[in-house]
Amino acid sequence: MNGSMSRSGTRRMLGMSAVLMGTALAAPAAAEEREFCPSRPGLGTPACTMAPGRVMIETGLVDWSREGDEEERADTLSIDETLVRVGVTENAEVQLGWSPFAHRHSLNRATGEVENADRTGDAMIGAKLNLSHPDGSGFSAAVQGNVLLPVGRAPIGAGDWGMNALAALGWELPGGIGLGLTPEIDASVNASGHGRHVTWGGTAGIDFELAPALSASMEVQALRDDDPDGHATQVYGGVALAWQAGKNCQLDLGMDTGMSRASEDIALHMGISRRF
Repeated sequence: MNGSMSRSGTRRMLGMSAVLMGTALAAPAAAEEREFCPSRPGLGTPACTMAPGRVMIETGLVDWSREGDEEERADTLSIDETLVRVGVTENAEVQLGWSPFAHRHSLNRATGEVENADRTGDAMIGAKLNLSHPDGSGFSAAVQGNVLLPVGRAPIGAGDWGMNALAALGWELPGGIGLGLTPEIDASVNASGHGRHVTWGGTAGIDFELAPALSASMEVQALRDDDPDGHATQVYGGVALAWQAGKNCQLDLGMDTGMSRASEDIALHMGISRRF
């Protein structure tokens, strides 16, 4: 595929996703009730999948990040960034994500010039196939692929289509401890907004119970970005808390900090996940 994805192509992909989700919603719910297993919070991806006919809506109520160097500082505030996950078989789910609104505030340190931009973000269509224990118990493994749809505009939108493929591995240990590993390789959009390059790396994390309904997680992520405008290694450390407010609802709060020069300085996020 050359150049940016056409608007008609974007509409066709969104329409296809809607058909898949409609099919899943029409399917009967699985007989067994799986453990609540949202994708958020955190930098990694869980290996569990939704039971057929079940839907999870995960929303970032508020996400704020800051990045900068000697020349410029930028703050980005995103509202209601949402991921919808729908179980289509015992071992597979489809996903649709979109960031409906983001505000970016940029400051040129040398001139004092300020720029503000209010934009919608890009959309994403994805699918996850579980290979072992779709409920996330014991040792669970899955593969996932996503396609970025460039429906947003710069400086929030990437400007072109992109792709991402990952493997999600999880180990459930005694004492309420879980280990996770998420290696990935991406066709990331170039900083220029045209064309793609390879980004590769992974995320490793641990989560544990603090109380019957309260859990914490700690993660480290490292990504090598081979952008033609300059290669860089991004390293992040993340911590998060999650409170399961009921059998089908979770509230979360977390912070990620950059650990390399090419990383964002800091990111704070708060969100909710709801299963139907």
